[in-house]
Amino acid sequence: MLVLSRRLGQAIVVNGNVEIRVLGQNTDGSIRIGIIAPPNVTVHREEVQMRINAEKAENK
Repeated sequence: MLVLSRRLGQAIVVNGNVEIRVLGQNTDGSIRIGIIAPPNVTVHREEVQMRINAEKAENK
């Protein structure tokens, strides 16, 4: 796992075409991030992806 530190407004770029930017921090300690990706790249929260994977496994 690659671990990076970013400050407010800074970003990382994945594969040259996906940008993940730190937008802010909420009072509860969570952070807000923005993701810019091409239309053909699917982006899900982890819990949503886990549900999708479970549904796919059930349908096999």
